[in-house]
Amino acid sequence: MNCFMFPGQPMTMADIPADDPAFQEIARRCQSVSGFNPLDGEQSAPNMADSIRLQLYGVSMSLYRHDLLLHQQGLPNVIAEHSMGIYAALAACGSIDCTAALELTWRIGVALASMGSDREYALGSVVGLPVDPLVSIAANNGVHIANYNTSRHFLLAGEWGGIRAATLEAEAAGAFSVGVFPCDAPLHTPLVDELAAQLQAIVADYSFQEPYVPLIDHLEQCRLQAADIPRFLVEELCRPVFWEKTYRALLHEGVTPFLEAGAGQALSKFNRWIDSGL
Repeated sequence: MNCFMFPGQPMTMADIPADDPAFQEIARRCQSVSGFNPLDGEQSAPNMADSIRLQLYGVSMSLYRHDLLLHQQGLPNVIAEHSMGIYAALAACGSIDCTAALELTWRIGVALASMGSDREYALGSVVGLPVDPLVSIAANNGVHIANYNTSRHFLLAGEWGGIRAATLEAEAAGAFSVGVFPCDAPLHTPLVDELAAQLQAIVADYSFQEPYVPLIDHLEQCRLQAADIPRFLVEELCRPVFWEKTYRALLHEGVTPFLEAGAGQALSKFNRWIDSGL
């Protein structure tokens, strides 16, 4: 059984297949619903937050690479998603169409970006430290673990000062790599609860069909049904991403190989680290 994996927001826009008519059509759809064309970068929608452009680029690339994988592999046996990868994954499993996936990404992105209008948030990458000391470090500094990517690769989210202090403490405790990155919203933390009503209103505008390929959620590692999806789309923004649990659960079911449908190879790298015990 094979799995198509849909990653979250990429860090940069790179390797855009600008000459491929298939990607050009996806870019046209993206511009029609959001005003942003990933082929033009900042030239279209110049006032849009960088985070939203990256999210739209990421979903556009995932939709494009999913189509390539379909031609090469046929339908997957199962689909897994990480963070903002859920929107492209919903299109891949037939729950919504590609245009709706792009529009939903944009609308959710705009709502999330509003959190950064009066507060300075950041993400903190911590590699090489086990989870138990990092839980204490996060609590000490008023921030949250947003991504449990592997047993020693985590992403923190919260206000800038707390993230900076937490990464310094993690480095002193033995982490071999830390980094701090600005962001508009502390995704996958309880801080997003303040937007819950707004997010629920956005999601309520869409009709979700039953997935025709099993779609596994990154919270409980369960198969999402159409009735579950509206709740999950809001809840997943307020809770951490558990990628290692998701990957291990799929391995336990005999799933292999894992094929990444998206910009870059972040999830494939995490899988190799999990397999190696890192």
